[in-house]
Amino acid sequence: MEWWAILTAGLCLLLATFMTGAPIFVAFLLINITGVLIVLGQPGFGMVANSIFETTNIADLSAIPLFILVGELLFRSGTIDILFESVDKLVGKVRGRQYVLCIALSTIFGALSGAAMGVAAMMGRTLYPGMTSRGYDSKLSIGAILAGASLAPIIPPSVLVIIIGTLANVSIAGLLIAGILPGLMLSTMFLVYTLGRVRMNPALSGENDRDDAPQATFWEKIHAVVRVSPFAIIIFCVMGFILLGVATPSESAATGVLGALATAAYYRKLSFKMVSESLYSAAFITAMILIIMASSKMFSQLLAFTGSTGQLTQVVTTLDLSPYVMLFIMMLIPFILCMFIDQIALMLVMIPIYQPLLITLGFDEIWFWLLMLLNVTVGGITPPFGYTMFAFKGAAADVPLRDIFSATWPFVGIFLVGMLIIAMFPGLATWLPAFL
Repeated sequence: MEWWAILTAGLCLLLATFMTGAPIFVAFLLINITGVLIVLGQPGFGMVANSIFETTNIADLSAIPLFILVGELLFRSGTIDILFESVDKLVGKVRGRQYVLCIALSTIFGALSGAAMGVAAMMGRTLYPGMTSRGYDSKLSIGAILAGASLAPIIPPSVLVIIIGTLANVSIAGLLIAGILPGLMLSTMFLVYTLGRVRMNPALSGENDRDDAPQATFWEKIHAVVRVSPFAIIIFCVMGFILLGVATPSESAATGVLGALATAAYYRKLSFKMVSESLYSAAFITAMILIIMASSKMFSQLLAFTGSTGQLTQVVTTLDLSPYVMLFIMMLIPFILCMFIDQIALMLVMIPIYQPLLITLGFDEIWFWLLMLLNVTVGGITPPFGYTMFAFKGAAADVPLRDIFSATWPFVGIFLVGMLIIAMFPGLATWLPAFL
């Protein structure tokens, strides 16, 4: 069978299995077992066992449960409420202040937890009801919350970055740090868009917007800054140590856990029950991620064994297309597929196919995989099957899905503009990692 037929058949079968609703790891295992039997026969199952062991035995993956645990400890301890109250005081009397509060909190939460779904659900439970009760526009509020939550996988810590860096064999520390400037840039773009909409149509922020703002004196604002200082220590533990080159991602994640425990103790929120629940949840989520990664690794090895990836690389080198046209095509495919397929599953499919092409096309690996990270992240808020949207829907059950779908499209457009800016100015992604 020709290499292109093997590649096409494997991808079509895999995507079809995803769409049946089967668990991701089951889909990969079925395709892998079938492929091994056809290509290698029964002796190939030793290769499957070895692949699973090697994938789950990578030391860098220890950062995944630690990053997840940081977020679980902060959310379950209730210390996030203190952060919410302090930032609310600091925002002050600004037209559209709830939008400012939403995006500011999302950016901070993104630097504390890499889970977009968790941030979307929390904001849907806490901030959204208050925004609508104050007369804020429902769709703009939903869009701002979902867009802000989508910053979590981009700004470190990020579980998706650990997965990409491990499977693509690119610097995890570099890829983590590369997300800081793009994340802040997107946050600013969201803020400019929402405040611009409010300026053109003040009714979007309700009639008594400024009157609802808390009256905070100068010293109260200083006190608010002091109250949130422990969170700044956690962010420094995660990002600062990596940027300074004194800790690996796994080591910085461990210090982040210590910082989260110390923060919970500082606010008198630390308890054995809270810690045990956080550990259980982090272990459960990590187990799901690892079993998916272990199941997917063999798929990439099968593609390499059949010669499909090598032949694809040769075909690309013979095409008379500019690198930027190829970049557009390589980004368009996952953008469309992410509308229907789980983002992590799609990344695991795309990495072994795209990785050999990067050297041929001359792309910087950190820059390219950061663009891919942005691409699959925006898939979480792209109708009809974005998981981040469904997390918000679970927290705000009375909101119709059609309103959520229509609310996200303007922010999807902002994401795409941000990707275009980073594609045109790679230094936004590569400048900070160069200091490592």
